[in-house]
Amino acid sequence: MDNRVASWGGGALLTVLCVASFGRADEPRAAAASDKVTLLRVPNGGIQPQAAVDAKGTVHLIYFAGEPRGGDIFYIRSSDGQRFSKPLRVNSQAGSAIAIGTIRGAHLAVGKGGRVHVAWMGADKAEPRGPSNAAPMLYARLNGKGDAFDPQRNVIQKAHGLDGGGSVAADDEGNVYVAWHAPEPGSRGEENRYVWVSRSKDEGKTFASERKANTDPTGACGCCGMRCFADKKGTLFVLYRSANEVVHRDMYLLTSKDNGEKFGGEKVHPWNVNTCPMSSMFLGEATTGTVATWETDGQVYFSLIDRSTGKLAAPVAAPGTAKGRKHSVVACGPSGETLMVWTEGTGWNRGGAMAWQVFDKDGKPAEEKGRADGVPKWSLVAAFARPGGGWTILY
Repeated sequence: MDNRVASWGGGALLTVLCVASFGRADEPRAAAASDKVTLLRVPNGGIQPQAAVDAKGTVHLIYFAGEPRGGDIFYIRSSDGQRFSKPLRVNSQAGSAIAIGTIRGAHLAVGKGGRVHVAWMGADKAEPRGPSNAAPMLYARLNGKGDAFDPQRNVIQKAHGLDGGGSVAADDEGNVYVAWHAPEPGSRGEENRYVWVSRSKDEGKTFASERKANTDPTGACGCCGMRCFADKKGTLFVLYRSANEVVHRDMYLLTSKDNGEKFGGEKVHPWNVNTCPMSSMFLGEATTGTVATWETDGQVYFSLIDRSTGKLAAPVAAPGTAKGRKHSVVACGPSGETLMVWTEGTGWNRGGAMAWQVFDKDGKPAEEKGRADGVPKWSLVAAFARPGGGWTILY
């Protein structure tokens, strides 16, 4: 695998809204890993954190708590990334969220007017279910007062067969998208899986029936996650792993510039492996485009999608020997430096360590790097850049 580091050119500043977790809401437990990097625990013993930062700088955070086979999703927010509001339960039915597998957890997006949108794969007892007891792709949004979530809904109308979870995206125009992969109705098998997107034009009040996003028969890795994201201009991106001819489990990027009516698709990174790696991926806003990160063959990479051209830069790999690296995210500082964070040694029902590396403005590894134990089982790591400089890593 090519592990060379590509230059971003021009020192482009990547301002990324990263998946994140934070310290306890009332008393964050922070530890300085270095002068630039601080570590924080997920509040209230939670796992699988996801966060987004809105235009006002407010951090919106969700996390999972409870029994992994059937627990709850909680939401908190913070104006400073340290002190948080009291948690609100997102799921209206207790125990209707799942943590097993790590990649099936809830995703978060912030849309028009700062409204929070959450989507997740339902647990075994989650309602409402699909035909033949099919797992639901559930959605809930924060109400207008910001003090509770609307009742959860299943957005799947025809493309049942959910396995690897799904994702949610929202833009400033009131569009909300829930995406997942599932077999073509009436068929089975990974090779017959497609990416499906259900769109709301009214901030999540109603959703249209899902539409197939990819027309090429790439398949989709059944027990791998996926990620969707809408940028500042309203362009919708979907990042997923294929399952073509069983062994071709490549990364693919879908792009729509017309609110999900049509998508273009391209292969991002090849990987031939005859097994499901249960991998996650991430998309977020950058100053000059959108940043994507993913796993290939035990190594983690990230790449910039240029906003003006739509082209992807050459993938940037985490330096060193790749040994079970997964679940990568990135965060970028005001000087153009980029922090990449990932897990090591995590797996099925097994926690592990986290590691990080700072890249300079040209995309080359800087001196700042580190590693720490303590990632819980079924969980992830995350990071965000602090306004005054440096980063916070969350686990």
